[in-house]
Amino acid sequence: MQEQIKINREKIFELYGDYLLNHGEKPKNVYLFAKENDFEEKEFYHYFSGFDQIEREILNHLFTKSWELASEVNSSNEIPTKEKILNVYYIFFENLTMNRSLVLSILGNHKIQNIKILQNLRETHKQFINTLNFNEWEMIEKAKEDIRKFNEKSRQEALWLHLVSAIEFWKKDTSPDFEKTDIFIEKTIDTGFELMDNEPLRKVFDLGKFLWKEKFKMS
Repeated sequence: MQEQIKINREKIFELYGDYLLNHGEKPKNVYLFAKENDFEEKEFYHYFSGFDQIEREILNHLFTKSWELASEVNSSNEIPTKEKILNVYYIFFENLTMNRSLVLSILGNHKIQNIKILQNLRETHKQFINTLNFNEWEMIEKAKEDIRKFNEKSRQEALWLHLVSAIEFWKKDTSPDFEKTDIFIEKTIDTGFELMDNEPLRKVFDLGKFLWKEKFKMS
């Protein structure tokens, strides 16, 4: 008799991902999914209520792991806030790329800004942003008063929309090793933050040229 496998969240992610990629669709139900993988159905419910919850959690899981991996470097007070964001994002997109077929299968072909799949990721991303010190920047100190008062909720939303736009770009990126996604992330982060510095026009111009060329190539 075959020995039952040890079930945990990571194992269910693995088994579900394999099924989705091999069959091109969700399992028929949890009972059959558990039976085919030699574990009890009740074990599934220790971790998830259903397949939709797994899909909502997969991208969040990848982001959480990326945040944890970057935390050792980011723990230094000498790392600027912008660099802390980039450190997490670069690891996150590397994890997305390692699981690209699965992630694309989950996201589908639709615009992803408002889809439920990203609900858990959005909450974790907000928690990450809340750990950052935006008041320490010299450019904030130089900025106009209305920018300095840019409230926490608005900042969370702006940075969330930036991450969503980066995921959308990554979905369509055809460059080797998705290197243009890294460029996109860095340039758009630079623009968002450097608009408050002394050279906003150059940053916006450089970003505009990049986005225009990439949109033309990918359309």
